[in-house]
Amino acid sequence: MASLNTPPEDGRARALEPAVVIPALAAKMLIHLAAATRYGYFRDELYYLACADRLAWGYVDHPPLSIAVLALVRAVLGDSLPALRLVPALAGALAIVFTVAVAARMGAGRLGQALAAAAMLAAPMFAGIAGFYSMNSLDLVFWTCGAWLVVRALDGEPRAWPLLGLVLGLGLLNKVSLLWFGGGLAAGLLLTPARHHLRTRGPWVAAALALALFSPHLLWQMGNGWPTLEFMRNATAFKMATRGVGAFTADMALVMNPATLPLWLGGLAFLLVGREGARWRALGVWFVAIFLVLALPGTSRTQYISPAFPPLFAAGAVALESFAARRRAWRWLPRVLLAVLLASGALFAPLAAALFPVETYIAYARALGLAPASEERKSVGELPQHFADMFGWEEMAQAVAEVHGRLSPQEQATAVVFAQNYGEAGALEHFGRDLGLPPVISGHNSYWLWGPRGGGQGPVIILGGDAPDHRAAFASVEEAGRTACRYCMPYERDLPIFVARGLRRPLAEVWPRVKHYD
Repeated sequence: MASLNTPPEDGRARALEPAVVIPALAAKMLIHLAAATRYGYFRDELYYLACADRLAWGYVDHPPLSIAVLALVRAVLGDSLPALRLVPALAGALAIVFTVAVAARMGAGRLGQALAAAAMLAAPMFAGIAGFYSMNSLDLVFWTCGAWLVVRALDGEPRAWPLLGLVLGLGLLNKVSLLWFGGGLAAGLLLTPARHHLRTRGPWVAAALALALFSPHLLWQMGNGWPTLEFMRNATAFKMATRGVGAFTADMALVMNPATLPLWLGGLAFLLVGREGARWRALGVWFVAIFLVLALPGTSRTQYISPAFPPLFAAGAVALESFAARRRAWRWLPRVLLAVLLASGALFAPLAAALFPVETYIAYARALGLAPASEERKSVGELPQHFADMFGWEEMAQAVAEVHGRLSPQEQATAVVFAQNYGEAGALEHFGRDLGLPPVISGHNSYWLWGPRGGGQGPVIILGGDAPDHRAAFASVEEAGRTACRYCMPYERDLPIFVARGLRRPLAEVWPRVKHYD
């Protein structure tokens, strides 16, 4: 692959500035290493660990690449919090490198590159994404690397197209949201003078390579009844809160840090109407197309569009640096914005990364007038969902283990535990290994595909749910314990733990009715 700072023939591109990149990477890594063990495992991390025990070409709610990477990390480093969170921190750092590389490719000097890096550091969304293991941190790398390759391709480098195909194909194996990237790029090529690229082999080779790499997951989807489509329909209909375009845009500006607004808006204008940005106009249309696809339905998370911002940061940095260089009276502006970005980034960082003890965080958020929130149809407690979902899991497993320990040896040998969602099931599996818990089953997402695991021969320890519903399926149901957690999500607090005996119908017959993909 060509180096990040190889200039085009017209000499516009600049080399990457080590004085910018190295401090930015150091700051990024320090933030996330400091926060790595402050709280506990995140809900999705526990589920991902369960998926890594069952390697496949797909899962109900995500493709396989992030799970394969996690399995490799666990084999080499183990599954401690520092081991799991090293990868997303490195991914966040690599995304900064690609963003600065886009800015350098467009002509940014040291100050412009510093602005692009500072915007990446200042965005709370990117601090949150890099704070725990999930496909989203890897997704940001694929988007930023893809944007860098698009810029090179638009600059007339034919070899960038097959590389882009490889990146998009691997990105799709990580998260299907790269379809938005591809769709936005198609719109950008069709609606700008860059359409002449469509008369060359490059874009078609890229599309073919991406499809070829993605095809094993498509075959898995086909063989399993397209579960991800069902998951997406249910999540849209029952899980995600509905918002208008205005609310989506306001939230988008907030999670990217309001201080970055002039930079990314300026970058969008630079790409869409600026004379100097005309060569990359397709990238401006790319962003607009993605925004419309996500904002108009009213059920998308702002997180979904966040990977599309780094190239706007880069373009805005180029535009502002160039503007100030041509106007002596405005030469202070980039430096002032750089200071504002760094200061606001430091202000917002504890809201996205677990840098403070929990009580300190609560007081800090209140001092800023920020209330906990969730983009799902769920109530929240003292903490926002991205922090609340790091609490209570080990205590939950211990409470279930106490119930299991009171069963007779004969019942312990045949029991299974039923959890209501993948977070609970993943926690019971992960912490339950050292507590002697029996197999864990659930009807939620991939756990339903993994089946009842031989359950039904003995008692079922049921975490949560309603006793009347359980009594409809079992001859006897008794409440044998409860969970306790202050800071976790409200729907995970004070859960009853039931021991159910005498399943009225075979579990294999009941299993289709417990499925819920959302």
